[in-house]
Amino acid sequence: MHIIDLSHALEPNMPLYPGTAAPRFEETASIENDGYREKRISLCVHTGTHVDAPAHLIKGAQTLDQLPLEMFYAEALLLNVSAPGKLVITMDDLTALDSKRKDGRFLLLRTDWSRHWGCEDYFSGYPTLSQAAARWLAQTGIIGVGLDALSADPLDAPALPIHHILLGAGMIIVENLTHLSALPEKGFIFSCLPLNIVDADGSPVRAVAVLS
Repeated sequence: MHIIDLSHALEPNMPLYPGTAAPRFEETASIENDGYREKRISLCVHTGTHVDAPAHLIKGAQTLDQLPLEMFYAEALLLNVSAPGKLVITMDDLTALDSKRKDGRFLLLRTDWSRHWGCEDYFSGYPTLSQAAARWLAQTGIIGVGLDALSADPLDAPALPIHHILLGAGMIIVENLTHLSALPEKGFIFSCLPLNIVDADGSPVRAVAVLS
């Protein structure tokens, strides 16, 4: 078994979706003064590599704690859609999935945009699904979509149409993944277990791929 970490580290001054409050880290005890070490962390649930629940945008939809754990641990497929200057992931890009859907229940979209993590370029120009492609995915039985970029929608789409299509179909979305280039196209488990937060619309995750 081989495990590949697909998560960015939580740390001060990390990239954040515009408007998200910065995480705060505070040492509340030290070995020298207290005999043990402890840290207090304050952060928004959509910080770093995180999962969106349907309830994030859909009124009355399921929160993370209402979803079965099988939603966060499943056979997955990787689709490489990285290409210079590519802005939209279209139906043509998804045609390769037709013959492979039986091999995975979760879809990871490799755009290689994670190479811009920590740079201003990370916040714009990343590829996103077209609405037609998102609607098609929402009807395939796939339980979630993960991507190695800031968001499932571009920053200049405040209505978040792709989020609404996928979350409205009961799917989950994992954003800010990394190291997708290390994965095969199929034959691995994707794990993105969230914190067990009551009424959670999202949660940071330690996303990993488990290869046999």
